[in-house]
Amino acid sequence: TEIGVERRFVPESCPRAVRPGDFVRYHYLGSFPDGTRFDSSYDRGSTFNVFVGKGQLIAGMDQALVGMCVNERRFVKIPPKLAYGSEGVPGVIPPNAVLHFDVLLIDLWNSEDEVQVETYFKPEKCPRTVQVSDFVRYHYNGTFLDGTLFDSSHNRMRTYDTYVGIGWLIPGMDQGLLGMCVGEKRIITIPPFLAYGEDGDGKEIPGQASLVFDVVLLDLHNPKDGIAIENQLVPESCERRSQTGDFLRYHYNGTLLDGTLFDSSYSRNRTYDTYVGKGYVIAGMDEGLLGVCTGERRRIIIPPHLGYGEEGRGKIPGSAVLVFDIHVVDFHNPSDSVSITVHYKPSNCTVLSKKGDYLKYHYNASLLDGTLLDSTHSLGKTYNIVLGSGQVVLGMDMGLQDMCVGERRTVVIPPHLGYGEDGVEGEVPGSAVLVFDIELLELVSGLPEGYMFVWNGEVSPNLFEEIDQNHDGEVLLEEFSEYIQTQVETGKGKLAPGFDFEKIVKNMFTNQDRDGNGKVTAEEFKLKDQEAKEEHDEL
Repeated sequence: TEIGVERRFVPESCPRAVRPGDFVRYHYLGSFPDGTRFDSSYDRGSTFNVFVGKGQLIAGMDQALVGMCVNERRFVKIPPKLAYGSEGVPGVIPPNAVLHFDVLLIDLWNSEDEVQVETYFKPEKCPRTVQVSDFVRYHYNGTFLDGTLFDSSHNRMRTYDTYVGIGWLIPGMDQGLLGMCVGEKRIITIPPFLAYGEDGDGKEIPGQASLVFDVVLLDLHNPKDGIAIENQLVPESCERRSQTGDFLRYHYNGTLLDGTLFDSSYSRNRTYDTYVGKGYVIAGMDEGLLGVCTGERRRIIIPPHLGYGEEGRGKIPGSAVLVFDIHVVDFHNPSDSVSITVHYKPSNCTVLSKKGDYLKYHYNASLLDGTLLDSTHSLGKTYNIVLGSGQVVLGMDMGLQDMCVGERRTVVIPPHLGYGEDGVEGEVPGSAVLVFDIELLELVSGLPEGYMFVWNGEVSPNLFEEIDQNHDGEVLLEEFSEYIQTQVETGKGKLAPGFDFEKIVKNMFTNQDRDGNGKVTAEEFKLKDQEAKEEHDEL
């Protein structure tokens, strides 16, 4: 006279049990006590869907389903008076038949249900949560209440990208994503009337199915977003900030909002070098690099419409927010000249360096970020040059002008006056600003511009005859060299300092050997002031 219920399987977790008024989806096998089967939902390939306790079922089944959990399996015996009674069902169930049902509950919901959200991981930092009209990128596994997987973005290896709260999603997902942080993981349970309803989706999801989404939020932005800047380190001394048109060298790590690394200049062991504000980089980076100091570290967060847009690029997925942690190594402007800062100048500073002077100096060479490139102190010897002769980069030639012995100064040289875009392989990076801390130790005054040799006294009227030691009317290089050396050694003449003696003498001789036959005659031989006079007369 009473139903018999045998609970053949009860899941460990049973957050909810069937109550009268609930809607259930279940599979069953219906048989008589002798084992003869009279009905089966499995044969029809669809669950039996019905409200419990509303008279839509035979009375015994209405009672037997109460208290069941999803995934629970019950064996139910129903007497005739709680089944089809003395009439039965013609052609299917005889009168006064006892019915056996093997029932497996698949789904359970109530018309008063709402979206259920269970967060099982939340990042410590949550600067922003999902709001209506935000665009999100997330991964999910979609299952039914019984755990059957019906869809997964992980299997497609591509995030689901969508706007929230504007009707692009089923209503339950629109609600369930609100308030999420990037990196948060939550389970969103959606009743069918907030999902695909009575009809399902026509594919994988049957009608009246509750849906469970295990979601991890990877990305979040709003189309109205601009870039966001977080200053991580700003040097105390910041004499200059970058402006439109400046050329920057910087290191960066590029990640997605969930921390996935997509690029790094550090891994290439080379800075990224570019003009700012000229469209050479994505719009968000163009904006984010303005106003930085050398040595500054900042985080630049760029929404996709200021990054790589809906299409993405390489390892960057479409519609991705980008995070760049940058370190500014140096910057300059193509209009920059050499910058000189004098730290010490002797009181008796009367002789100033000029073009042609022979200088001996110590220096420490570094990049703007302080990286040491070279130092004469470590070599234990000075660096010696003839100023203005092209023996150093143009910026150093400029920086050493008008300096007196004992003076100390810092010379900052932009790359177009230094080693240019190519730099020096293994030593100086391309497009690098150079900083030289200089101390001038010795200065030997040079000759007037254009002169390689000058007389300290009166010039002999019989100069050619004096050089032509064998009096054959011709002067060879050996005679010429020996004569000049004697004049220098006796103090009667002076060579341009800092140059190789043989090269200077050969150059002087070649200038006199006007027909190039290796001999100088009296007709060819002329002093520099005589050459200038003849040129003036001709003009």
